[in-house]
Amino acid sequence: MAQKRDYYEVLGVEKTASEDEIKKAYRKIAIKYHPDRNPGDKEAEEKFKEAAEAYNVLHDPKTRQQYDQFGFAGPGAGGFDFSGFGGASMNMDDIFSMFGDIFGGHGFGGFGGGTRRPQQHRGSDLRLKVKLSLEEINKGVTKKFKVRKDIPCPHCSGSGAEAGSGKETCPTCHGQGVITHTTQSIFGMMQQQSVCPTCNGEGQVIKNKCKHCGGSGIEKGEEVVEINIPAGVAEGMVVNVPGKGNAGKHNGINGDIQVFIEEEDNDTFIRDGNDLIYNLLLDFPTAALGGEVEIPTIEGSKLRVKLENGTQPGKTLRLRGKGLPAVQGYGNGKGDLVVNISVYVPRTLSREEKLAVESFRDSDNFKGDKQTKDSIFQKFKNYFS
Repeated sequence: MAQKRDYYEVLGVEKTASEDEIKKAYRKIAIKYHPDRNPGDKEAEEKFKEAAEAYNVLHDPKTRQQYDQFGFAGPGAGGFDFSGFGGASMNMDDIFSMFGDIFGGHGFGGFGGGTRRPQQHRGSDLRLKVKLSLEEINKGVTKKFKVRKDIPCPHCSGSGAEAGSGKETCPTCHGQGVITHTTQSIFGMMQQQSVCPTCNGEGQVIKNKCKHCGGSGIEKGEEVVEINIPAGVAEGMVVNVPGKGNAGKHNGINGDIQVFIEEEDNDTFIRDGNDLIYNLLLDFPTAALGGEVEIPTIEGSKLRVKLENGTQPGKTLRLRGKGLPAVQGYGNGKGDLVVNISVYVPRTLSREEKLAVESFRDSDNFKGDKQTKDSIFQKFKNYFS
């Protein structure tokens, strides 16, 4: 476990700092490391909690005096119990319910001002799989899905209440969505908030529940959803479609649809990242004499490429910018079309063909030059070494 830092050091203030200086220092640090500004950043979250723990002790004159005198040990053998301040047991709502006033009513993500807003229910996310061809991946595509999902109840318009009955303010939390607990600690009276058990944080309760949905405000239904899939996606990527998932209870927030991408095999190309690989099989005369060949592209057109005479098997051509586009946010431009050349050797020959080939057997030109032989030898040597 990391050693605890001095609370004055955490807030970056001198031991002679005034209450106002301590408050300003904490506000600056808390805004910098706020979870809404640093989503998923565990280090920022720990610094946020550390600052809350330091402020909790130093902003109160009594606890500050005890800390100045005894440090972390506290008076007596038992020492101070700081486990509830900034530790794993304290969540962000706890911190803002205790110190939200220092943000001047301008907090982030619903935490501001120390006043917790009544919560909205969020519908769950849905997952879909879609298999795309390389042609669809190259251009991007819009797909339509008929999705079975939770939809707002048409009889109560998603409210969960019978027509004409409506909702009323929760008698337990008085519309706040939370209830406040006051407990005694070594630092004096402390207040913590928790979700109201009567209204589940909504701040309102239904007088007469809808008979069709039982008061939930949702029922099972179907919806045709159009999903735009950007060009350049790859196997295993997930396209998130916000707000198209299951409806939330009581006209809450809709969940999302997560679309998992799969790729169909292609008979012409092999994908390598954003590059496309095409295997060109040359006949021997073209390889020996040179000439023009047609190379297919993912768009459906063909490119005419001129080959030199004496083109060797294993030669690679790279056609720049003829591959797949980079998906937005993962790069720029387009990949290449890589052409791997091999030469076809017929398995059977007619009598005339056989005689023609045999006439070249003793020609030094058809036995390969020293440079070619050395190159082939080196390739085998590298392979087996």
